[in-house]
Amino acid sequence: MSNLFDFRREYTYGNLNAEDLPEDPIALFTGWFKDADNYGIHDPTAMVLSTTGHDLKPSSRMVLLKEFDHRGFTFFTNYQSHKARDLEENPNASLLFPWHKLDRQVRVEGTVQKISPEESDEYFSSRPEGSKLSAWASPQSTVIRDRDLLDDRQKDHAEKFRNSAIPRPDFWGGYRLFPVVIEFWQGRENRLHDRIEYFLQEQKWNKRRLAP
Repeated sequence: MSNLFDFRREYTYGNLNAEDLPEDPIALFTGWFKDADNYGIHDPTAMVLSTTGHDLKPSSRMVLLKEFDHRGFTFFTNYQSHKARDLEENPNASLLFPWHKLDRQVRVEGTVQKISPEESDEYFSSRPEGSKLSAWASPQSTVIRDRDLLDDRQKDHAEKFRNSAIPRPDFWGGYRLFPVVIEFWQGRENRLHDRIEYFLQEQKWNKRRLAP
C-alpha cells in the first residue's frame, strides 16, 4: 500500500466574495477562462465530462471545449462512442475544468443535446485535414485488434478523399450542455476553500456560498 499522506500543499492564490461577482456566471467563466489562457495553463479548454447511462455507472473522460456562450458549453465527438451512448440514455451530465495552476476549478451541471448539423459542419470544416480523417478512421470506443488498424483506416480514407473535400461523417458531431448549475471553486489556506454556486431558477441565475 502506498501512503500519500504527505502529498499536500497550501492553496494561496486568491479568494472569492459573492457580493463582488457578476450576476451572470458566463461572464465570470469568461474572465476565468481568459485568466487560465493568459497564465499559460496547458489545454485550458480541456474539461472532464462525466456521464451515466441506464446502468447508472458513472464514466468520465477528458474532452475539449470548442464554444461557450449563454446557451451552454459545446464539444464534439463520435455519436457512436461510449459517451454518446450514455447521453442517449441519460442526457444529464457534468463538466469539470481543473485549472490547478490558478488553484481554481469550475464545475458545471446540466442537460446535453446534439447541436444542429449545420453547426457541426461549420466546426468540422475548420479542423485540420488529419483530424478530419481521424474522425472517419476511428470507430471510437470499440475494441480493435491493434494500432495498425487505425493507421490503415487513416490511409484508406486519405486515398478515398484525395481529390475531394473531406465531408463530416454523419456519425460525428457536436453536443451542447445547457447549464443549470455552475460552481466556481477557489483554493484557500487550510482547506477552507471558497465555493460560489450559481443555480438557475425560473430562468434566472442566483448565487450562494457553499461550505468547502
